[in-house]
Amino acid sequence: MATSVRQRVQRRRDTLRAAGLRPVQIWIPDTRRPGFAEECRRQASVVAAADASDRDLQSFMDAAWDDLFGPDNEAR
Repeated sequence: MATSVRQRVQRRRDTLRAAGLRPVQIWIPDTRRPGFAEECRRQASVVAAADASDRDLQSFMDAAWDDLFGPDNEAR
């Protein structure tokens, strides 16, 4: 006889718990909500304005790039 979905899910959860994991519930923004895209654009504009006013940011980003990929911009 086939096991029910509930039994299979419980067995899977038990296996994961035995492996030292635990379930976590997270809440994320609803991308279907009216105004979501506009709020994304607003926040992106705020970040862009902050970046534009930070004169040291581009130097920092360039140094980070060089640190990761070398001065020739080639992946190591």
